[in-house]
Amino acid sequence: MARYGKFSGVQNYFALVGKAGPDLQEKCGYWGERLVLKAQMMGLNTCWVALTFSKVKSAYNLNDGEKLAAVIALGHGATQGVPRKSKTVEEVSKVDGPMPDWFKAGMEAVLLAPTAVNQQKFLFTLEDGKVSAQPGHAFYVKMDLGIAKYHFEIGAGKENFQWA
Repeated sequence: MARYGKFSGVQNYFALVGKAGPDLQEKCGYWGERLVLKAQMMGLNTCWVALTFSKVKSAYNLNDGEKLAAVIALGHGATQGVPRKSKTVEEVSKVDGPMPDWFKAGMEAVLLAPTAVNQQKFLFTLEDGKVSAQPGHAFYVKMDLGIAKYHFEIGAGKENFQWA
């Protein structure tokens, strides 16, 4: 983690580790984003790292059956980041009927979520009063989906919907 892309001097990070399995990436995205947003509220900067973190084997420990999914760099950044392009609500959602305000608010929060290389490869659907979310086809889409689902819950308000 000494140097990755635009990072340098990273000394603090969260290692997202869990039992290897089909839902590990999505769970790490969901729970990792909770950590990210909490750190940001505390005045720290964060960034998801998913490509080169595993090169520093001494930076984390794994028990039998565990896998390192990603790392979140944590500290004081030189900048607060930069705006990025985003898809529209209509490009990443499908609704059977008029779009309720709570669903639109959830989708607007989803579009603020970080995704691998800003790909936003997911689809949220509202059908029969229930919300489902599907990953697209690209790298890290399951982790991105977990991150996006957490943002949806924040924006929509968990009291307004049920996951399908």
